[in-house]
Amino acid sequence: MQRRNFLTRSAIGATAATALAAPAIAQSSRPEIRWRLASSYPKSLDTIYGAVDMMCKRVGELTGGRFRISLHAAGELLPALQVLDGVQNGTVEAGHSASYFYIGKDPAFGFGTALPFGMGTRAQNAWMYVGGGIELLNEFYANYGVTAMPVGNTGAQMAGWYRKEIKTAADFNGLKMRVGGLAGKVLAKLGVVAQQLPPGDLYQALEKGVIDAAEFVGPADDEHLSLNKVAKYYYYPGWWEGSATLSLFVNQKAFNALPAEYKAVLKIAAAEANQWSTAKYDATNPAALRRLISNGAQLKRFSPEILQACYKANQQFMTEMIDTSPAFKKIHGPWSKFRDEYVLWSQFCEMPFDSLMATGRKG
Repeated sequence: MQRRNFLTRSAIGATAATALAAPAIAQSSRPEIRWRLASSYPKSLDTIYGAVDMMCKRVGELTGGRFRISLHAAGELLPALQVLDGVQNGTVEAGHSASYFYIGKDPAFGFGTALPFGMGTRAQNAWMYVGGGIELLNEFYANYGVTAMPVGNTGAQMAGWYRKEIKTAADFNGLKMRVGGLAGKVLAKLGVVAQQLPPGDLYQALEKGVIDAAEFVGPADDEHLSLNKVAKYYYYPGWWEGSATLSLFVNQKAFNALPAEYKAVLKIAAAEANQWSTAKYDATNPAALRRLISNGAQLKRFSPEILQACYKANQQFMTEMIDTSPAFKKIHGPWSKFRDEYVLWSQFCEMPFDSLMATGRKG
């Protein structure tokens, strides 16, 4: 009897020891990988930058610290608007940026962030994750030696801060404005002198009169940048960014060298950050808008006439891009079809509900 109990206890002990040892063995089989990630944004932007910071921490947590990514703010490793180049040439393994900062390479880079009169947040995410958007973009990005995935979305944006009122479309003529992406090309048709400046330079540029207006994101981020202190007219809607996706750019060779498990972890962590950032903006923008108004910001809506002039200019510009960029044309077809289908559907669900809530919740 004692011998039988001894053997049973020995078997249980051996099994337990094996179970305890197994995680250690699995852990040691994971390679240790260290990446550097350069952002186009300063640390003060606690949602845009914070989402990627969260992503980096999650990658470490989900791999038991074996895959670590060190995050660096704009200017620490690379200038804000040269992040993609740094990823492409292997200076860093990964970068956090807005794809539309790089439309000088090809206008097709606009699709990864936002196109004027494009998609809202839900539509953009639906196109990216389910409608083939990520695959189409990565087929294009492969020409630059990178792959990418969404890592944040701002939601619909404001139209920015102006030193003077914009009462008619003619008031755009000669206006020096910081505006991101392809919107600058569209506004140029109305006489705007568009400039692409990194976020950290906007306050000084407005203060010194280098520019007359600047758009960035919305109340929470604009408050962080103190743009209300150097321009008082705050316009909406930001027709050029119904939403704006931020991208995690990864050097293709570095990504291909990752174990399959680490690739999955990176995608999961980025998707989590993408969802979190929109939630954070939705939670913080209302109070920030109230503070901005209480501190003197004058909220202004573009007139229907102005919006119609902008829409007409955008239609002309899109036709030009389709005619000049094969990559733009290839992505624009399925992108515009998805957008139009989503707008049609939302007329029967999201739009009526939002209108109901905005007009006093009366049926």
